[in-house]
Amino acid sequence: MSTTVEALSFALDALQAQSAAIANNVANVDTPGYIQENVSFASSLAAALQHGGTASVSVEPSTNPVGLDGNNVSLAQQLTEATTNAMDYQAVANQLTTYFQILSGSMGGQF
Repeated sequence: MSTTVEALSFALDALQAQSAAIANNVANVDTPGYIQENVSFASSLAAALQHGGTASVSVEPSTNPVGLDGNNVSLAQQLTEATTNAMDYQAVANQLTTYFQILSGSMGGQF
């Protein structure tokens, strides 16, 4: 598999993990003591592409300030992140589709 396909596939998997974390955060917006989860993968992917190696996804607790109930989820922030994540996912999926269309065209298929 090419580096391009591997990187785009990893990005789709990581964005899916980020979507799941956002959904979990929204579901627990009113849960006392719940600490928001953040997914990080962009720096790992950049390093793997630049220096070789493997990228990884990490889920870490948020360092946002905690409210009186011990919860630190901001619904507005999560909805903004969900929208951004959905647009990023669509952009990566479009890149992967374009890559395969070009590959197919170069083998005699239609562009």
